[in-house]
Parts: sequence; C-alpha cells; structure tokens
Amino acid sequence: MGRAHALDGALGAESAGMSPGRRLRELLARPGMLLMPGAYDALSARIIAAHGFEAIVCGGFAAAGSLRGEPDVGQMTMQDYVDQYGRIAQAVDVPVFVDADTGFGGVNNVRRAIRAFERAGVAGLFIEDQAFPKRCGYLPGKRLIPVEEMVAKIHSALDARNDPSFYFVARTDALGVDGIDAAIERAHRYMAAGADMAFVQGADTIESLTRVCRDVPGPQLANVSQARGKEHLPLRDLEQAGAAACTFPSLALFAAAAGVDRAMSALAAGRPLPEIGEDLLSLDRYNALVGLDEHNAREERFEEAGRTSAARH
Repeated sequence: MGRAHALDGALGAESAGMSPGRRLRELLARPGMLLMPGAYDALSARIIAAHGFEAIVCGGFAAAGSLRGEPDVGQMTMQDYVDQYGRIAQAVDVPVFVDADTGFGGVNNVRRAIRAFERAGVAGLFIEDQAFPKRCGYLPGKRLIPVEEMVAKIHSALDARNDPSFYFVARTDALGVDGIDAAIERAHRYMAAGADMAFVQGADTIESLTRVCRDVPGPQLANVSQARGKEHLPLRDLEQAGAAACTFPSLALFAAAAGVDRAMSALAAGRPLPEIGEDLLSLDRYNALVGLDEHNAREERFEEAGRTSAARH
C-alpha cells in the first residue's frame, strides 16, 4: 500500500519517450493503491516529486484558491487551468492528472479543452456532470446535466484526443444530489460511452466506496480532500475497498496556507525575524527543491562548450 517510491522508473519511462498518459495507465494498472498528492503550483509539484510520489493530481479547488484566492464555484476559465497545469507538468517528470470542471461548455468546448490540455503536457483529465456554474463537489447546491448531455461530452472528448493514451475520466456528482444508485447508474453509462474511468464523487464512506469499486467497471479513485472536512478513512481501508488510486487534491494547499498564516501572524505580533525564520524551510532545502545546482551546472557546461567552440575558430 502507498506506492510512493523513488522516481527512477518514472523518470526513465518519460525520458524513453513514453507519453504521460501511457505512464499514468501503467501506474494505475500496477498492484496496490497509487498515492497522488495534489499540487497547486509548480513549486508544490516539485516538492511532491522530490518525496518520491509517482503521479500528481491538480484540482479546481486548489487552483481557484491559489490563483484567485476564491472558492471553487466555477469562476476559473479554461485558459486559467491550461496555463497553471502546463507550468506544473513542465516542472516535474511524473504524470499530472487534472480537473477540467464541466469541460467549459458543450461538446465543442470539450473538444477544445482536450486539445489544449494535451498540448499543456498533462497525462489526463476529468470532467464532471454538473450544470454550469459548477461548485466544489463538497458544497451544497449542485445541479446535474442530463445523462445524454454528459455522454455526448464523453464522445466528443474521446474523438478529440490526439494521443489515445491520454487518460479521460468522467466524474459524476450524482451521489450528493440523487443518491448512490443514481450515481452508479450514471457511472455505468459513462463507461459504456468509452470513458477510461467513471469517478463517483462523494463515495467517501467505506460502504459507498466498496460498492462503487464492486459495481462500477474499471479502476476507481478514492478522494481525500480537505474540502470535505476532517473525517477521512484510513488509507488501508481505501485500498481494501478496491481503490486503484487515492488523490489528496488540497493537502499541499492547506499545508502551505497554514505555514503562511502562522508566519504572518508571528510577524504581526512582533516576533523577531530570526525567531520566525526558525519555522521556515531552509535556504539550502529550497535551492535543492528548485534545482539551483542543476541550473548552475547546465549554465557552466554550455558556457564552457561555447568557449571551446570559440577557441577552435
């Protein structure tokens, strides 16, 4: 349980030309439950990768909070996401799986989104069957679109893929609106339409997750989100229920926000700067995370190559 190993295998696969979607598929097919922490920017992604996690998730809750300082209530645009997720995907050599809200409109909007996210370098995405403007899956007031409309979006998404390995997930929020039976029925329709996975949002109890993993074809996600509150199932229980992967979409966001909140509180209270600094990440660790040594080594290598070439002429 907890496949957060060293990155040698993932890096080797990427360098060998394997697409991010193909790599994600292989990780999901392996025994055990894949742990996928959530990144809210490129730095948090590098920190996650530095700890050996083999895949990263990016959720709309964290993106809205970090980019706009707003709740996740459908205010982000497709380009907001594409730019942010692209920076994250370029910062790491592990697959990045992302939240694409409702697909940003109808079937043509979904097609445009698939192409844009593929170009950004992510491994795959999910769209949900909420009506626009959507809301965080843990907020009240969600509305669903008809099943037929979502199925049309799924067909459009699959037709738009340039890379057939690009991982497409259809999420249903029906559990929190119409109950688990309706959610499972929708999940079956979405898998029949060709989705790689049907993710049932809100299956957060052992009973609901076990039933979803048993009754819905294909691999299943468990979701451990701070947006739900403090009550979460142990990881071992999630794996035993049958989840192929577990996402932690807002863990890093809340950890970072807590750190900034504490530091600013201390500064406002007049604590000495050296004392505040004791609680901060060290400069050496920060430089290691952002790859300063690698940047300097690359600069020296190419400058030396330039000097050698000039000397020959």
